[in-house]
Amino acid sequence: MLKNKYVITAIVLLSLGAIIYGFTIVGEQPAVGNKYIGFGTVGLFLIAMPLFLLKESKGKNVKDYMLNEENIRKMRDIEGKKSKKD
Repeated sequence: MLKNKYVITAIVLLSLGAIIYGFTIVGEQPAVGNKYIGFGTVGLFLIAMPLFLLKESKGKNVKDYMLNEENIRKMRDIEGKKSKKD
C-alpha cells in the first residue's frame, strides 16, 4: 500500500485543485462552481486534516499536551527558572 504521506498529499492537491477550479467557473455556472468549492473544502477539512493529525500524533502521549494541574505546575516551574536566569 502507498504511504500515508503520499495519500494525504494527493487529497490536499486534489482538494485545492477543486477549489481553484470551482472559483474559476463560478461566474459562468454558479451551481457547479459552488459544488466544486464545497467538495474541495470537505476534502481538506474532513478527510485530509484528520488523516494528517492521526499520522502525526501516532506514538505521542496525549496527556503531555493536556492542561491539568500537574502540567500547570511544570510550566510555572519552568517559567520561574527562566526568570531567575535573566
